Amino acid sequence: MSNPADLLYSESHEWVKIEGDEALVGITHFAQESLGDITYVDLPAVGDSVSADGDFGSVESVKAASDLISPVSGEVTAVNDALTDNPEKINADAFGEGWLIKVKLSAKPEGLMDAAAYEEHCKNEQH
Repeated sequence: MSNPADLLYSESHEWVKIEGDEALVGITHFAQESLGDITYVDLPAVGDSVSADGDFGSVESVKAASDLISPVSGEVTAVNDALTDNPEKINADAFGEGWLIKVKLSAKPEGLMDAAAYEEHCKNEQH
């Protein structure tokens, strides 16, 4: 699966869609595929602060549990509550209905990759 060109990506396999001073955050197709069937998602509450490179929750699958690492800093303005009852939405549509949180940015994101650089990063991880 190709990674959408309008998104930015972190080394820990989160994606970010920047819209003005807000960012939509999720995990990538590569991440959900590596995890397998996702069975549980733990997300922050609206109003919580997240910091770039800091944990903001976790996902659990039949294979493993994995921390979610924020690619941005700011305040959580929305949480995808649909994932509480349907965490498999992440497997089905990682770049769409499987989004995790929306963040009002407190700083410009740094160190994120474009789609081409992220695809190269994933190839290197598979070796």
